Amino acid sequence: MAEDIQTVRNVPAPFIEAGGKTFLELLTSAVGDYRTADLSKIFGSQFVAGQDPLQAQAQQVATQGIGAYKPFLQAAAASTGPGAYKQFMSPYQQDVIDTTMADFDVQAAKGAQGVPAAAIAAGAFGGGREGVQRAEYQASSDRNRAGIQAQLRQQGFQQAQQLAQQNMANQLGLGQAQQGFTGQDVGVLSTLGAQNQAQQQAQLSAQQQLLQQQLMQPITAAQTYGSGVTGLISGYPGQTQQQITPTPSFAQTALGTGATLAGIYRGFGLGG
Repeated sequence: MAEDIQTVRNVPAPFIEAGGKTFLELLTSAVGDYRTADLSKIFGSQFVAGQDPLQAQAQQVATQGIGAYKPFLQAAAASTGPGAYKQFMSPYQQDVIDTTMADFDVQAAKGAQGVPAAAIAAGAFGGGREGVQRAEYQASSDRNRAGIQAQLRQQGFQQAQQLAQQNMANQLGLGQAQQGFTGQDVGVLSTLGAQNQAQQQAQLSAQQQLLQQQLMQPITAAQTYGSGVTGLISGYPGQTQQQITPTPSFAQTALGTGATLAGIYRGFGLGG
């Protein structure tokens, strides 16, 4: 006589098994929702902060400031060259020269009147010696007059030359100052714009993180639930179930075999 078949299983407690089933259902649903989610709503360029208006203004100022020094450089260049001093000559210089020369001529004429008296005192009045003295006096007076006139013109030239050089230095300094002021404006605008952009980026990043958390919330909740089920499994030992299945008798086996063959015959149309 055949012995009965004995099956022994170690199964978890019913409430743990139910919890595990619930966990799998939650996880399957959450993963399915995540796989079909539209990720373009939580990723993309919409979460990248754009250029701040102050940054755009800084670029505009910088663009307009490029080459702003050129007018000053051209003005400085006009103060160089052989004839650059002419535009800085005093318009009153010739008046000064004319007045000075007129005064000199008056004084020279007075001095010329003293030549005959000197000739008389020397006993040479009306003679050749007087003529020589007159000629020497006139030559000396002319040299002095020319020297004074040249000195006045030289002073005017040097003054104009210095003014030309000073103007060139002033124009170069103004050009550099213009560039410096432009750079300062660009720096301030860029700094403020970058701060505003960073604030906007922080807000967009926070919004993106919230959307990501909302998308992952079902999975996170399922995982948290599964961790609890795992803790229960470790705290509650499994239950042992024993099942005994009787061995089929010869008659049951024969009947089963006959039924199987009859079904095959009917499938091929060989029997009724």
